[in-house]
Amino acid sequence: MTRLPRAVLWDMDGTLLDSEKLWDVAMADLAAKLGVAMTHELRQSTLGNSMVDALTRLFDAAAVPAGDRDLDGAAQWLRDRVSELFADGIPWRPGAQDLLDLVAGLDIPMALVTNTERVLTDKALPTVGANRFAVTFCGDEVPVGKPAPDLYLAAAAHLGVAPAECLVVEDSPTGSAAALAAGCPTLVVPSDAPVPSVPGRVHRDSLVGVDAAVLAEAFRVAGEGLDRPAVGD
Repeated sequence: MTRLPRAVLWDMDGTLLDSEKLWDVAMADLAAKLGVAMTHELRQSTLGNSMVDALTRLFDAAAVPAGDRDLDGAAQWLRDRVSELFADGIPWRPGAQDLLDLVAGLDIPMALVTNTERVLTDKALPTVGANRFAVTFCGDEVPVGKPAPDLYLAAAAHLGVAPAECLVVEDSPTGSAAALAAGCPTLVVPSDAPVPSVPGRVHRDSLVGVDAAVLAEAFRVAGEGLDRPAVGD
């Protein structure tokens, strides 16, 4: 069998948990409060973004003047709304729980790496299982969140593994860009927004059926792609 990664770094929303649908509701509610309709294109532009980036896109769409933008207030309103939605339960993405168990059984260390803020991540961790991960890093715990590489670089450093020896599992264009910028081979399973196919990424429609051989092959192919120049991102 092809060599397995030395660590697996997991995104959360849309990758492990089908929580983007809950974020869809909260973002649409906030957009309505700002007087703008949440179009498919606007929602896709916010997927995987940090809180500030997502809210900035909403304020832009609503044409809210710079001086009238209450980022702190909007962020707290969104946190409260998402917390309400999370409290009713968060469904898993297909195949995610089985793959987590498989990777754990292979004794490969794992990290949870999410742009979601710590206060909301902690509400989702009981579903995912905090004990599965050697470390969790959240978007408000690094200087710059995804699509910057900071989160993935921090996770790799904490585990003592070079980024090229880690396999990232992602669903969004923003998160996949962060993994690529960090130099991590990436397994992409898109949820709502399409992710460009470029060297360094391997795409699958689902995590269902991913076994050790598939995981190793994805790591090999994506890793080899990192050595080739990308044709845009």
